[in-house]
Amino acid sequence: MRLYCKVLLCTQRTMDTTLTIRIPEDTKQSLEQLAEATGRSKSFLALDAIQAYLERESWQIVAIQEAIKEADAGDFATLAEVQRVLRKWGVDAD
Repeated sequence: MRLYCKVLLCTQRTMDTTLTIRIPEDTKQSLEQLAEATGRSKSFLALDAIQAYLERESWQIVAIQEAIKEADAGDFATLAEVQRVLRKWGVDAD
């Protein structure tokens, strides 16, 4: 078990699986340089990057699932609501 600290939040994680990926040589070199400069392992940096990506992008899945439920329930924006939003953004709504 390893202890990982990020900012002031510390959590314990067990590393119970391995992921092998293919990356371009220049990406590998950049990762090695960053690991050397920061004193972190390449695995630590890769895990940190994957977690940040997942946190940043997962909201889209939730939003899409909610929109599908609304559409299935027949809950659509009215024409007036759509036109109001388009006008807000400077798009000719007519």
